[in-house]
Amino acid sequence: MDTILQWDSDLTLVINQLHAKWLDPVMIVWSQKWIWLPFYGALILLLFSHLRRPDFYRSLVMIAALIALSDQTASAVLKPMFERLRPCHDPLLQPVLHLPDGCGGQFGFASSHAANSFALATFVFLLLGQKIPAIRGLFVWAFITGWSRIYLGAHFVGDIVVGYLIGGLWASGAAFIWRKWCNTQSQNL
Repeated sequence: MDTILQWDSDLTLVINQLHAKWLDPVMIVWSQKWIWLPFYGALILLLFSHLRRPDFYRSLVMIAALIALSDQTASAVLKPMFERLRPCHDPLLQPVLHLPDGCGGQFGFASSHAANSFALATFVFLLLGQKIPAIRGLFVWAFITGWSRIYLGAHFVGDIVVGYLIGGLWASGAAFIWRKWCNTQSQNL
């Protein structure tokens, strides 16, 4: 386990050190939640235009539940359970980290940003991926979101990978439930 943690720390430091002055503000903005409101609005319009009305409303319910579950799994369950310091709070890494946005909360395992972005990308892909192949681009957005957290020194690579796994698992379960819910409702009409 010590070897894995050392690799995680080393890889995180390599990514964090790949900084550029022009990229700092981009990664800071990318990592903000409010900047994505128009993007989320576009996703809602996309769902609205490709799903039957009842299925669209069910998808919104599932997305709300999915984001709450993935966020709480990372923040309320894993962070207090493991108490793994963020890189920016790690005394061995602090002196060498590039921290253009300061440092967030004390613990970082697992990343809520990664869990939430990957959950949304996976769920929307599972709903619309057959109809709109370009929706795979959501995974690029989720990947860059995770990358931005490492770049900013807020998370280790392992925090991001586990966040992606959490989001993907919750999204897969949510898509399964959504399909059952939609099929059951269609049969009852």
